[in-house]
Amino acid sequence: MATKDELVSVEEASRLLDVSPQHVRRLADSGALARVARGVIDRASLDRYLNAQRRGRTRAWAEQTAWGAIALLAGSDTDWLGPSQTSRIRRTLRDLDEPSDLLVRLRDRASTQTYTAHRAALSRLRAIIAVSDPTMLGIVDANGSSLEGYIAADALEATVRDLALQQAATGNVTLRATRFDFARVESIVTGSAVVAALDAATSMDPRIRGAGERALGSALRAYK
Repeated sequence: MATKDELVSVEEASRLLDVSPQHVRRLADSGALARVARGVIDRASLDRYLNAQRRGRTRAWAEQTAWGAIALLAGSDTDWLGPSQTSRIRRTLRDLDEPSDLLVRLRDRASTQTYTAHRAALSRLRAIIAVSDPTMLGIVDANGSSLEGYIAADALEATVRDLALQQAATGNVTLRATRFDFARVESIVTGSAVVAALDAATSMDPRIRGAGERALGSALRAYK
């Protein structure tokens, strides 16, 4: 059972997020925040949301632009972007110095939700999603009991239903749903240390988050 310290009211969440209580309720309805009871939000889900959003004045790129920037950093093709747009993204990437600024730009590449899943469902899920490789950053899941990856947004609902995934703020499955061309997403994610770093840099685990941020910093320096 959650303790008092693990819960936060809708009103307090709205103050921390600097949005209206109605917006907090919409976030809970969408699954971005975990509602424990009427008017009560799970604090871990709020912390995760705050960390993932990296709020700031910088506007996030649209999905296809964000994936274009990721592809450029990863050395992949960006044939869905026009020459002028590619040039603008290249200039922006070269001007960025801090991983936090990059995270703000790329935060809308996908919508993130967490679930609990039976261990038997993980192998089936792995065949559906595009999984980045955290071992490229020196991060190892010792028992293989968790899974994180990208999924096509139009496949999310059926996947959650078919695999009996249960939404949970601190679940063992993290799904990042994207509406961008999923074949392109898969090609970028597979074997890309950049995507692994992006995912790690929004982790609630300070060790993993630090590894992700360091890798992103290295990627930005190498791109200049």
